Formats: sequence, C-alpha cells, structure tokens
Amino acid sequence: MTATLGACILPVFRSSVWFPTDVRADLLDVKEFPVDIAVIGVGHVGLVTAACLAELGHTVVGLDDDAAKIETLHAGGVPFHEPDLLQLVEKVTASGLLRFTTDLADAIADAEIVFVCVGTPPLPGGGPDLRFVERVAVEVAALADHELVLVEKSTVPANTGQRLTQVIAREQTARGTDLTNVHIASNPEFLREGAAVYDTLNPDRIVYGTSSDFARDALRRVYAPLVERTGAPVVETDVNTAELIKHASNAFLATKISFINAVANVCDIVGADVEVVAQGMGMDERIGPKFLQAGLGFGGSCFPKDVDAFLHLSRNVGYDFRLLEEVARINAGQRDVVLSKLRDELWHLTGKTITILGAAFKPGTDDLREAPALHLARALLEEGATVHVYDPVALPGVRRALPDVVTFDDPLQAAAGAHAAVVATDWPEVVKLDLAGLVAALDYPILVDGRNCLDPEAARAAGLRYHGIGRGHLQA
Repeated sequence: MTATLGACILPVFRSSVWFPTDVRADLLDVKEFPVDIAVIGVGHVGLVTAACLAELGHTVVGLDDDAAKIETLHAGGVPFHEPDLLQLVEKVTASGLLRFTTDLADAIADAEIVFVCVGTPPLPGGGPDLRFVERVAVEVAALADHELVLVEKSTVPANTGQRLTQVIAREQTARGTDLTNVHIASNPEFLREGAAVYDTLNPDRIVYGTSSDFARDALRRVYAPLVERTGAPVVETDVNTAELIKHASNAFLATKISFINAVANVCDIVGADVEVVAQGMGMDERIGPKFLQAGLGFGGSCFPKDVDAFLHLSRNVGYDFRLLEEVARINAGQRDVVLSKLRDELWHLTGKTITILGAAFKPGTDDLREAPALHLARALLEEGATVHVYDPVALPGVRRALPDVVTFDDPLQAAAGAHAAVVATDWPEVVKLDLAGLVAALDYPILVDGRNCLDPEAARAAGLRYHGIGRGHLQA
C-alpha cells in the first residue's frame, strides 16, 4: 500500500489489543523464522534492542556511523553502562546472531525489518531534531532493492510516519524505483535505563502501529517468541496512534513526578511528610505508588525531551497543553528547592564547598543527559561554590561536561572538607553510606537528601543536620 503524496496520509488499520491465547493459531505458529533485522543506531535503545532481538533467535545486524562505537563492540565491549548488557551482547555475538557494521548497504542487504534507533535531540524551540530519522529513511529508500519495513523505534512525535512516507515516496519517485517496497511502522520502546535488558525481554505491553498488512505481519513475526515466552499483551494500531502512545505515556509519568514534587513543597511549608502522603495516595489502586517519589526531579534522555516535544506538537496543531508547561516548570524548580535549603544553612554559597553524591540521572546508568545533578552543579558554580562530585560509573562524562568540578571515585573522599553534601542519585553506594564517616569527613555536618533515600533518624543520630524534600516534619 502507498500513501497519497499530496495529502501525506497513511492507511489506517483497525486497532486491537490481544493476548497470546487470542491469536495463538495465527501468531505463535510462526513458520518464517527467524527474521532478518537491521538496527540503525546502537545507542541506549538501539544496542539493547539489537541484543534482545538476537536473544529471541532473530538474525540481527547493528549499524552506527560512529566508528568508535563499532570498534568498541568488535573489541568485546559496550559503549555505555547498562546492567546485563555486556554479557548479553557477548552471548549473541558469539552465537552469530548479532554482528555490527558501519556500512548501511551491508546492514540492510537481507533485512526484512529495519529499526530506526537514531537520536532525536531537542531543538531550541522544544521540538525534536528529526533530521537523523529523515536521513536514515532517505538512505534506506535509496538502497532498498526488496520489500522491507522501516520501523520508528526512536521516540518521535505523531505524524512522523506520514512525513517519512512522503520523504520516501519523493526519493523513490526521483530515482524511478519501486514506490511500494518500503512500509512504515512505529514500535515505541518502554524500557527504563538501568533495567533496559530486563524491560525489553519482560515487557508489560508491546505496541506497534503499521501502515500495511505486510508491516503488521512482519512485526507479529518479530514478537511472536516474546509473546509466547512472556504472555505480554499486544496493541496493534495505526502509526499515528502508536507514536502518540509513547509520548502520552512519558508525559503522564513526568506529570506524576512533578505533582508529588509540588506536594512535597507544600509539605515543607506546613510541616507534613511527603513520604507518608505518597504512601497513602499510592494505596488507591486508581493512583498506585509508582513515580510518587519526591526529590530533585526527573532527568535523562526521555522525560524532559518528550514533555517538550509533546508541548511542541500540541502547539503546532493548535492545542494549548498548559498542564505540560507546568510539569516542566515544577521539575526545573526542584533544583532551586535544594539551593534554597543550602542557602538557609550556609547563608551564601560563594567560597563554600558542596559535595554532590551521584551524578547520573538515575542509578544503574552512566547517562548524564538532563541529569539534575549537573544542573545543580552548574548553579553552584555560578554562585561561586567549589563543587565535588562522586559517582560510581559516570565520572568520565562529568569531567567532559563540567571540567570545573572536582571528581572523586569515593564518596567520603568527595565529602572531605566540604561544607554540605547533597544526595542527587540514589545509588546503592550512597544509600548504604557510612553516615558517621560522612559526618567525620564534612567540615559542617549538613546533608540535603535530594532523593529521600536515607533514613532521617539514622542521619540525625549520626550527627547530621538532615534536610529531605517535602519532609517538613523533620525540619533541622
């Protein structure tokens, strides 16, 4: 099936949600297996996707135009920290199911499905930069000499599939090639950094939107072994809806985080405990306890970018989504909450030394994109403070991003001589920190727990002036 170029309309298929038992006869009895797959981009999403699809038994080629990444993979390493990923990559490359290349023609030579996992960084106006997605589509269309499915795995706004259909049609018309051999699909990922391998192999749902029966059937073949193994429900829909499911999911989770942070700020004023408030809220099955952890706010490659991108999309289609504007504003303001607590204790920050415990935006990853710790460090530097940073895995990135901070691979060494410490990432190494040792290391025994991950009573018993987020009943 092809799109109407002028209107740029993708075919719409009836949406459905089903479980393995609903379609066991036509889905799980897969005769055309394994599927030949190419994954374009071997960053956090692409490499995990490639390794996990190979683990399911498919034949996968991973491609990246960053030769250093491919050299690292050929040498038996991985280019970033992600639990269990190195062992999985070693296993599936040794089995011959996964290999890597920098040559696109080689990668897609036999591919039935091409997953696009390239970056979509934010533009100054808030929308995502989709030029890398477009470039992949153009290059694949130029090289495709057989029927294949081009799948958006990168997080993209709704209507991206329509644009890709338009771009491919124009390119292939210009080249005089087959207008029907590239099918567009959207298959958003819902993995968490720090648990990406587990989430991919144990999904709570599988979502894909397709533009043709050919694309739908191909993705059914890809996920048949995972559905059989896990019993995960599957949402089959059109491309626009699948794209929007991803953005709406991340925006809602970000909203929960900003909501509880706003509640935490009220708790500090009235003398309540946000941890107990969140616990009481979470017992309501309509709300649930997840993502009700007050703190420094969200960071990473997904939530900040996806909230901004959803806002940008809404403005472009004429809808004023002010709720998301407030979500982003509250999140940015959480760093000021910590700065205010530090000023309350230290009067001013010029000439003070502040230790930041944890730099990555969450435990289990070395990802520093939009990490609250880095925003806090920059603000402290601007106020004339000396900043010490500890993190168990992310220090190389910290040194590249902030050469003016002093980095340490031991938390107590980072605290030595500092006037206050701030917990920015709840790494196990931080949660289990020797509090008496922290008191001995600090010049002033001041601690701001930006993740509410330490026991306030234990901290006070050790001699610390403890400040949490939204724990007004424990005002120091």
